[in-house]
Amino acid sequence: MRKISILKTMILLTGGVLFSFIAMQCTKVGVVADNLDRSFKGIPDSTEFSPFYDITKINNSDIIPDVNDSIVVKGVLSTIKEYCGISTCHGGPINPKLATYAEIKSLVTPGNPQGSKLWDLITTNNLNRTMPPVSAGHELSATDKTIIYTWIKNGAKEFPSLEDFRPAAIKTITIGCTSGNCHNVATSTGSWARANLVPGLVSSDTTTFAHIRSLSTTYYCQLSNPAVRNVAWDSYKDSVRKFYADTLGNASYRPYKTFSTPVVKSSVRGSLSSYDDILMDISFPKSLRSSGTVVYSSGGKNFYVRGNYLNATSSLVSRIDSTLLLANPYTGVFATNHQGDMAYSDGGLTKSDIALIKAWYFADPNIPDVWKYGTNNAGIFKYRKTGNVIIKR
Repeated sequence: MRKISILKTMILLTGGVLFSFIAMQCTKVGVVADNLDRSFKGIPDSTEFSPFYDITKINNSDIIPDVNDSIVVKGVLSTIKEYCGISTCHGGPINPKLATYAEIKSLVTPGNPQGSKLWDLITTNNLNRTMPPVSAGHELSATDKTIIYTWIKNGAKEFPSLEDFRPAAIKTITIGCTSGNCHNVATSTGSWARANLVPGLVSSDTTTFAHIRSLSTTYYCQLSNPAVRNVAWDSYKDSVRKFYADTLGNASYRPYKTFSTPVVKSSVRGSLSSYDDILMDISFPKSLRSSGTVVYSSGGKNFYVRGNYLNATSSLVSRIDSTLLLANPYTGVFATNHQGDMAYSDGGLTKSDIALIKAWYFADPNIPDVWKYGTNNAGIFKYRKTGNVIIKR
């Protein structure tokens, strides 16, 4: 009889513990768990940079990485550790420990968040399968779910690659550099229309943007009709590419840069509004195709651009990274001062933003090697502190 009583007691105690656990699972801060919605409320965005680790040291960084050589953002591993790595859960007795890439990757189908067990566990409303448990009182934020979603969507790699760098870098440039009077198509084409240099465009097609500073105000002419300005800008880009493909044979392909009498009318700022715009700015820098004075004359026309597209003293990377010095790709002569003011006084880029752009820049095959490593791999980027020259290895 005594043994039966002990058995009954054990059953009752076990049942009580189980009931208590279920009760805990079904409530959270007084809210019935059945009414909770743990589904992903964010907008999937593969342009977000979501790495596995918090720190990504980029290729082509200095021997001792400088301030713009590492991308520092919250990654998947630290996100998982925050929510699942506590001592009573996967950081303690529960397996897998979810402390390594292999362990987390085992719960993932690369490229398919909806088909991944990890994603299902953090978004399901099934209380028997939620991770972390509702009773833990620690729900993943929308931001943290976005990190995991984007990482899986982009391939769930341990180390990021071009597919991760490019969309994030282009987004950073186009958003950070095109607002107001900056590197947008409206500003790039405005002065052409105001001076009646583009057929069909007149002054009334433009508006004025006032850039107000503490001690001064600068006025920028902008072409306000988007349909017209995009046609003008695309035509201009086509003319630039044709000209530099055959300078002598295609001299007439610069309709907005050749005039019968000397006038200073050039694109005020080169547009960085799209991937194509950015590639053109890299391959044919604005400093070459937009001079304020006549560079040379031919056939009765005055030219405001240089014929040698490599004879440049400025580049996209050197304008944002103050740790680098640029060499003229044509002469091979390095600058003595950095040009990296655009990142902080103009574009407002962070150190991680700059590192991200550099990672993309040197990984993208659409950027000519001559604008990465110079002629015959002589190098055109040199780190100021160490003198380390970036070459193709």
